[in-house]
Amino acid sequence: MSAGGIAAIIAASALAVVAVAIAYAVIRFSRVLDEASTAIKNVSTETLPLIEEVTTTVELTNRQLERVDHLTRSVETFATKLSSSADSVLSKGSAAKLAGVAWGIAKASRKKKK
Repeated sequence: MSAGGIAAIIAASALAVVAVAIAYAVIRFSRVLDEASTAIKNVSTETLPLIEEVTTTVELTNRQLERVDHLTRSVETFATKLSSSADSVLSKGSAAKLAGVAWGIAKASRKKKK
């Protein structure tokens, strides 16, 4: 065997080692891809029910917020009516007249007792 033949055998052996290393890397990479695929499937099967539950919760929350909005509008209307009634009573001097009548009644009842 000549030096060229030995060099060819060494080169072929090195090429075989490189080929085996590449094959091993490809096999490991395919296993990683299989695991990733399985993980993605599991996440999607577990996520779908959670998304449906969140959707239901948001719908229920929106209904409650609509009720609160209705109550807020009712309270606002009531407060507006009450304010206008109070303004009406106070602007006409009725409160002063009522206070005067109450004072007069109180004074008269004190004189009766004496």
